[in-house]
Amino acid sequence: MFLQYFLLFLMLPLCSSTDTITPNQPFRDGDLLVSKQSRFALGFFSLGNSTLRYIGVWYNTIREQTFVWVLNRDHPINDNSGVLSINTFGNLLLHRGNTHVWSTNVSISSVNATVAQLLDTGNLVLIQNDDKGVLWQSFDHPTDTMFPHMKLGLDRRTGLTRFLTSWKSPEDPGTGEYSFKLDVSGSPQLFLSMGSQ
Repeated sequence: MFLQYFLLFLMLPLCSSTDTITPNQPFRDGDLLVSKQSRFALGFFSLGNSTLRYIGVWYNTIREQTFVWVLNRDHPINDNSGVLSINTFGNLLLHRGNTHVWSTNVSISSVNATVAQLLDTGNLVLIQNDDKGVLWQSFDHPTDTMFPHMKLGLDRRTGLTRFLTSWKSPEDPGTGEYSFKLDVSGSPQLFLSMGSQ
């Protein structure tokens, strides 16, 4: 009986998941990030019969995988060789071998002090490890799902315009035809538009 408990204890670290990507711990296809309270998960995925690989966030507590954000929606990877890591400049980078697919591309003063963390809100953030300041967040780059604490419209400080866009199809998370935007040029109004309308 003691041996069974001992073996179970040894296996626990192998079964645990993390919510953080650090500079020394790249995130590979097959790995899984799970938020602290297990509400959301982040990992690589394919849809239907496709071999194209995406990184997405989904509800971890719902049996049917329901995606709420896709990192590389318009730049899928052709196989399972993708790696998400923090590069030497402190940015979160998706690459396949020497090919850069996607990056947070933010200016960072202290490059050795950044980590990426999946929060229980569903927000993937790149933070300064020392002061927890948010350098980049997925909530500023939404796909087709709105969350509490997420904002739409123009961020006057950064110049970034945040809006929702549909998927191309149920099996292609690429940027679709429909957009949901906040227009603040007069009285604030929400618009659902098709194409460039």
